[in-house]
Amino acid sequence: MSTPYFFHPQVAPWFKQGQNAVTLTLFCDKESRVDGVWLRHEPDNEEALLPMRLTGQHGHLAIWRGELPLLREQETSLYLFKIVSGDRQWWLHAGGISPRMPARAVHFRLHPRCRPPLWVQDQVFYQIFPDRFCNGDPSISVTDGEYQYGDGQHPVIAKPWGAPVSGHGQTGATEFYGGDLAGLQSRLYYLQSLGVTALYLNPVFTSPSNHKYDTVDYYQVDPHLGNNAQLADLVDNLHQRGMRIVLDAVVDHTSDQHPWFDRFGSQGAYADPDSPHRHFYSFDASGGYTGWKGCLNLPKLDFAATEVQDIVYRADNAILRHWLRPPYQIDGWRFDVAHMLGERGTAANNAHHIREIRKVVKQENPEAYLLGEHFFEATQWLQGEQEDGAMNYFGFAHPLRAFLAGLDIAYQPVRINAAELDQWLRQARAGVPYANQLAQLNLLDSHDTARFLTLLGGDQALMRAAVTLLFTYAGVPCIYYGDEIGLEGGKDPDCRRCFPWESTEWNHLLHDHYRRMIRLRKTHPALRRGDIHTLYAGEHSFVFARTLESDVVITALNRHPEKARTMTLPIWQTGSLATRFTDPENRDKFEVVKGEIQLTIPPKTARVLLAS
Repeated sequence: MSTPYFFHPQVAPWFKQGQNAVTLTLFCDKESRVDGVWLRHEPDNEEALLPMRLTGQHGHLAIWRGELPLLREQETSLYLFKIVSGDRQWWLHAGGISPRMPARAVHFRLHPRCRPPLWVQDQVFYQIFPDRFCNGDPSISVTDGEYQYGDGQHPVIAKPWGAPVSGHGQTGATEFYGGDLAGLQSRLYYLQSLGVTALYLNPVFTSPSNHKYDTVDYYQVDPHLGNNAQLADLVDNLHQRGMRIVLDAVVDHTSDQHPWFDRFGSQGAYADPDSPHRHFYSFDASGGYTGWKGCLNLPKLDFAATEVQDIVYRADNAILRHWLRPPYQIDGWRFDVAHMLGERGTAANNAHHIREIRKVVKQENPEAYLLGEHFFEATQWLQGEQEDGAMNYFGFAHPLRAFLAGLDIAYQPVRINAAELDQWLRQARAGVPYANQLAQLNLLDSHDTARFLTLLGGDQALMRAAVTLLFTYAGVPCIYYGDEIGLEGGKDPDCRRCFPWESTEWNHLLHDHYRRMIRLRKTHPALRRGDIHTLYAGEHSFVFARTLESDVVITALNRHPEKARTMTLPIWQTGSLATRFTDPENRDKFEVVKGEIQLTIPPKTARVLLAS
C-alpha cells in the first residue's frame, strides 16, 4: 500500500492561535479512505487523543480541523496526527508520515509564549567581515609593525587592498587591509540597491587580530575600525533607511591580552593567583587553564562566577545590555559558539545561561533577534526559550553543499541524491517550532567556510541554482559579502578576501541573479512566512512549494550536468486553486490540468514558478 498524502499547514488561515487554544488543520487527498483523525498531545506527559472534524473540501483536498489546548504549565506543546484507514494507521509528524507513532523528537511543537521577532522573517541579511569590506578612512588603518601580536614575536602587517590572504599558519590573523566603519557607511547605497535590509557584522570591538574574536575591550569599537560614535551613527543611518543591524557577541572567551587575563603582563589572572579576575577563568592546580578548543590565546570565561554573569548579561551596565541601548540600539546579537558557553571550562549549565541571556536581551528590546552560531544540529537551542534562530549550517548549508558540491563540512567527499537531500532538510526542520524555522539564518558560506562558488569549482550555473534555493527555502537568507559578485575563496582565512569595488571584476550575471531573487522574495510573502511542501525528490531533481493563502511559489532544481528532467507535479497538494503557473524569468506558462502541471527543468538549473 502506497503512503497517502497528508499535510499540516502551520500558517494562516489554516493555523489560528488563540489565547487558550490553537485551531489546527490537516489536509488529505479526498480520494483516500480516512475513517477518523485524532490530534494527539501530551498533557501531564500522558497521551490524549482529541477527535478532529471533517469540515469540507478545498480543491482536491479534504479538510480536518481540531483544537489544541494551550496549557499554562507547558512551555512547549508537542502534537501530531493519528489517521485510521481501514486496518492501517498513519501518523503525520514534523518529519513526515509513518505507519506507527514516531519518537517525540519529530513531533510538531509550538511555544506560544516565546516567538522570534516577526520583522526577522522579512529580512535579507548581509554578513560583513569589517576589515575586508571597504576602507573609508585610511588614517586609522593598521600600519606595518604598529604593534606585536600575542607573545610579541608577530608584528602586524598592513597589506594593500586586494592582495592575497595568507594562511593561519603564517600571518592570517595579523595582516590588515583597512576595512572600517566609515567604509561600510559609504557603501550603504550599494547594499540598499542590491536589496539588503539587515547587516550582520563580524566582531567590531577592540582586539589585536583582524578577525576580532579575541576581545580585549567589550565597550569600545576597535580604533582601527572607527569609534563608538561612528557605530552609533551607522546604526542611526541604517534605521533611517529602514534597515537593521546585528552584532557579534564573543562572550564564551576573551583574548589572552584582555586586562582580566593579561597573559604577557603581571597584573591579570594569568600571572597573579590573587588577581580579582582569577576566577573569571578556569585554572587547574598547576596554573594551566582552559582555552576555547585548546587555543591558549582564547581563554574561556567561567560562567559559574557570578561576576562574569553580571558583566556579560546580568548587571545594569552589562555588555549585552549596553549596545542595545541608546545611542546604539542595535537590533540583535549573533552569539559566537553559543553552544560552548558554560562553566568551569566546559559547556556545563549552558541552557540556563542562554535562557538568562534571552531574558535580559528581551528586557532591553522585546524585538531583538537572538541568533546562535552552531555548526551542527541546534534543535535544543531553538525551542523558543533560548535562541530565536541559528546560523543554519546543519539545516541548509551542509545538505546543499553535499548535494551540489559533493563535500561535507570537513571538505571530505559525500554524495547524496535529491531524496536524501529532502530527508536531511526535513530532519533538520523536524522538532523546531515553525516560527523558529522561519527565523533560521540560511547561508551558503561564511567567514568560517570556503566560498560556495569555489567549492563548486567555479560552476556559475550551479551557483545560480544554489542562490535560488537560498532565497526560496524556509528561513531568512544571508549573503556573505562578495558572494553576489562572484568573489571566490578557499578555506578560512582565504574566504576573507577583500571586496573588489572595481565593477569590471564582478560577475554581473550572478549579481543580477541575486537582485532578481531578492526582488522575488520581497514580492511574495509565501517566501518569507509561508508553508513548505516537497512536491518531488528523486535522484537529481528536487521540487518544493512555498504557500501562503493564494500566494504559491514553486522551486524546481535539477543538478544533472547534462540531462533535462521532465516531470508531472501534483500542484493539488499545495491547496492552490490557481489554473496556471508562470516562470517569471522567461515568461513560460504552465497550465494546471486535473491539479497537475508538466515541467521540464534544464540541467544545472533551478526554476521558479508563480501561481497566476
